[in-house]
Amino acid sequence: MADAEVKNKTESNLPKQTPVNPQLSAEAESKSVTEDRASPTSDEQITRAKQNGEKWGWRFWTIIGSLCITSLLTAIESTVTSTALPSIANTLNSRELYVWFVNSIFLSSAVVQPLFGQLADVFGRRWPCIFTVAMFALGSGIAGGANSAAMLIIGRVFQGIGLGGVNCLLDMIVCDLVPMRKRGAIMGVIFAVFSAGSSIGPFVGGVLVDRVSWRWVFYIGLPVAGAALVLLVMFLHVEYEKTTSVPQKLKRLDYTGNLLLVLAMVSILIALTYGGTLRPWSSWRTIVPLVLGFLGMVAFHVYEASGIQREPVMPPRLFKNRSSFLAFILVFLHGMILYWVIYFLPVYFQSVLLSSPTRSGVQLLPTLIIVVPFGILAGGLTTATGKYKPFLIIGFALQTLGVGLFSMLDSSSSTALWAVFQIICAAGIGMVSTTILTACQVELPESDVATSTATWGFLRSLGSIWGIAIPAAVFNNRFAELSVMIEDEALRLSLQNGAAYEKASAAFINSLPEPVRSQTIATYTGALKQVWQIAIAFSALGFLVAWGVRSVEMRKTLETDYGLKEKEGKENGGEGNKA
Repeated sequence: MADAEVKNKTESNLPKQTPVNPQLSAEAESKSVTEDRASPTSDEQITRAKQNGEKWGWRFWTIIGSLCITSLLTAIESTVTSTALPSIANTLNSRELYVWFVNSIFLSSAVVQPLFGQLADVFGRRWPCIFTVAMFALGSGIAGGANSAAMLIIGRVFQGIGLGGVNCLLDMIVCDLVPMRKRGAIMGVIFAVFSAGSSIGPFVGGVLVDRVSWRWVFYIGLPVAGAALVLLVMFLHVEYEKTTSVPQKLKRLDYTGNLLLVLAMVSILIALTYGGTLRPWSSWRTIVPLVLGFLGMVAFHVYEASGIQREPVMPPRLFKNRSSFLAFILVFLHGMILYWVIYFLPVYFQSVLLSSPTRSGVQLLPTLIIVVPFGILAGGLTTATGKYKPFLIIGFALQTLGVGLFSMLDSSSSTALWAVFQIICAAGIGMVSTTILTACQVELPESDVATSTATWGFLRSLGSIWGIAIPAAVFNNRFAELSVMIEDEALRLSLQNGAAYEKASAAFINSLPEPVRSQTIATYTGALKQVWQIAIAFSALGFLVAWGVRSVEMRKTLETDYGLKEKEGKENGGEGNKA
């Protein structure tokens, strides 16, 4: 699958007489674990050569269109629900469970992505992609009909399983159809559609909560999922290996590795969720799951590297070159900062500026809109110049500046101020969004597209989990410390143990008499200030790590077993692919 004729060029500090090909060991290992696959026929090789052409036919663009519509599922989840969560938490009286409305979907999304990477290699891209959209629809229906916090969390888990597959499979399919040098532009098209949906998401979420019902925050995903299913069934016809029987294919899956990963992630997240809120950080109930979780992660990586599993779900070879290793760290940090911003700016708008959910959604638009042009710009320039490292450095620099400026916001901040601060941070987020996958894959062979994309998706989702859990813990702890300034003891006690987030709404705060209302707003402001100060450290770390990523020449050709499916007897308008 990897193009043996293409050799990546590293920076000039490497000895010239040494053949620079960091893919050799990875390619050899990839060949050894896939020897049971049928060897490509000469017709398949011809197909691959055609797919390296400059033009794409109508079938290519129908697939890209289908992927664009499917990407709206992620847009809906990541933005429509963010402004509605405080109201949902209050309606269902969730108290400390509110964080699981977010963490459940990110946990389930993260842990299934490596598995979907394997499923895509074993069963192809088409049916796993269709399955994930169906799972999202099922979860949306359950969450929309929830009458308790537990039922809502179950629905969110199903949504997360669907989104986990969607997030990695969309990019995986693009990698199968487009050479690396040209991927930035095509991913920019999908990103533009995703961001368009994201830009109206908070507004739609706020309107649904204010004017209809919070349940429609979830029901709105059903027609989008239905449209995506129809398009994928009609147009997503790509190649995959069909000669191996289903039992043989199932034997290739890494069941032990996936189980270790799930158990470790659940254990860590339990500790992060309740540490410092319901339980002190020094409590054995916090320490034990945290230690078990980290030990589980160590056991997972030891097992993956042991050679016991013939095809590990997260092969160690992905991290053996410096650029890929550092790029995967950046993926984690980028996912963290993105959701740190998306989920805690609405808290500022609603608890400090006293905005309604609808207005809060509108106030978040600078972040969501500005991401689009900068993401498209970075993707296009990466395609045109072959350079991706500068956008990582500039992107994290802007993110660091942006979250630092957020710490200056208070109840007297002007519209211009918080809008400009968002624009700065969003520009950095956009630049990294469309270039980071390239940095992860540029020194890996094409045969690792599925596993590297799935690992990229897993680390991004893992970062999202920490990007919710860490600021939530910081916010709750700091709010508890500052709540002494609230004179009303009954109110002060009612805002402990996670209840401060639940009650972060204009309706609640406006119901308080003075001077208690001003004291409560000041407490929210102080807690949020520390949330943003902690964010500076993580974003600055990303800026430093980005300098260590190597600048490597991107491949201009493509070799894959999962390209457009051939149909005999028809030509695709003479544009290089059979129809």
